[in-house]
Amino acid sequence: MTIDRRSFLAQAGLTTGAAMLALLPGESASAISPLGGDPDQLFKAGKFVQADRAYARLLRENPADARALAQRGRIALLSNRFEQADRFLAEAVRLAPRDAFAKRQLAECHIRQDDLPPAVPLLRGTGEETDAAFADQYASVTGAPYRLQGAQATRLPFVCVDPLPCVRVSVNGAEPQPFLIDTGATLALSSATAEQAGLRAVSTSTTHPAGQTLTTYHGVMRSLGLGDITLGTVPVVWYELRMPSLPDGTQPAGVIGTTLLYHFIATMDYAGQALVLRRKTAAQARQAWAVAARGGSDRLPLWLAGDHVPCTLGSVNDYGPRVASVDTGGMGMGIMMTEENAKRAGVEIDYDHPQGSGGMTSYPITPARIGLGRAVGKNVPGVVGAWPWLDLFGFETVGNFTHEFLKPRAITFDYANMNLYVTAKAPTTKERQPRR
Repeated sequence: MTIDRRSFLAQAGLTTGAAMLALLPGESASAISPLGGDPDQLFKAGKFVQADRAYARLLRENPADARALAQRGRIALLSNRFEQADRFLAEAVRLAPRDAFAKRQLAECHIRQDDLPPAVPLLRGTGEETDAAFADQYASVTGAPYRLQGAQATRLPFVCVDPLPCVRVSVNGAEPQPFLIDTGATLALSSATAEQAGLRAVSTSTTHPAGQTLTTYHGVMRSLGLGDITLGTVPVVWYELRMPSLPDGTQPAGVIGTTLLYHFIATMDYAGQALVLRRKTAAQARQAWAVAARGGSDRLPLWLAGDHVPCTLGSVNDYGPRVASVDTGGMGMGIMMTEENAKRAGVEIDYDHPQGSGGMTSYPITPARIGLGRAVGKNVPGVVGAWPWLDLFGFETVGNFTHEFLKPRAITFDYANMNLYVTAKAPTTKERQPRR
């Protein structure tokens, strides 16, 4: 849960087809929702299929409804259905050229496909400083970004599992250094690492996380070495922000976040203590699923909220399955909930032991049961607090499933097919090895 790349972009959605997976148990595609036909309420509740159909009805009545178009694009972008997202969002921008949200969503549609040039004028057109900084960064990229070289798959052993998983990564061909892995973050370096690598900032932006003033520097790495795979021409940010120390007391050189991981079929194998990165090919996707299935995993939907927060379906006690986020950076905890959802799920809140973090008060919880598919944890420690997920994503989540819940398991983010696998049991050593 380190600093994100564009918190103001953290709004998203999905569409039909793969979106059918978003139906909650007992629903059919033609089910009548108790929320009626209000598309905004359906989207807020995470009923993406029904919301998409409701926005489609609005567009049949008024094809020039720019907001309904933007929302359908937002929904398509959740599951990386880029053709649909581009079509809806481009038309929304054409009809409402001052709509900064639609422009950001359309820019993100291009960025996720590593098609940076079209994103530049869109980001420059929002009037936001941070957007402009990213626009300058992307405009400075020469050639294709994230050029993939090397093996079909690679396995990077964990340096440690706590406080967060950590692997060794090479910046610009230098000796590999320890990087934390955090799916709630983006790819980022410490200022010291950037200086050692000779990186030059092409732009800067200022944000205010938890009441701090943070200057972020934007640039481009020549290469990033990940075991047997190397990425060339990689946009990156760096800043002066203290990260959690490693067990030996040293500071990590940076963070590997979802904006890097979504270029792969990525497995965080906590039980086997390794990060496995596979190219997004049909063969590698089949192998990843075969390993996960032998570990007792379900095939769950994967949605990408904003530019970097993965989501799926999860349950707490008997509440759910509902949309849940999977930000793995929650150190020392396995579940994070809002007070309202904890009460809905019948979770007791320990108000006698308040905790303070980042200017927010939270309270301990220990739900009897939490689960992602068949992967179930009992009495996993967590916290409740005023988490801003609704404001960030635009839809409600049952909670965030994170570090302590995942430690006995392996979790795979299949960004080729937008599926998520969480093993109910640890795979064997032989099963963990990727085919190269």
